[in-house]
Amino acid sequence: MPTLHIEHAITDFGVWSAAFASFDEARRTAGVRDARVHQPVDDPKFVVLDLDFDTRDEAAGFLHFLETVIWQNPANSPALVGAPRAIILERALTGATAPASQ
Repeated sequence: MPTLHIEHAITDFGVWSAAFASFDEARRTAGVRDARVHQPVDDPKFVVLDLDFDTRDEAAGFLHFLETVIWQNPANSPALVGAPRAIILERALTGATAPASQ
């Protein structure tokens, strides 16, 4: 299952969250199966998102939508600061533990 991983600075979580919620239908239509939003414990002005898709093409298509429609228009991303970092990931290990140190 591909995951679109996004990290970016924000000015205000409440404003960002409202803008994020306003695109719920766009995420569903694009094939987002699950969305997780995290914040660093020491930085309320930063968000990390993981959006899961069934296919790489869906993830790439939604990333293109973000880059061309959402992030390019301040009205669509009112709390965004700077350029987001986005990458499409696929799980490499499941239930793995770190190797024992020698």
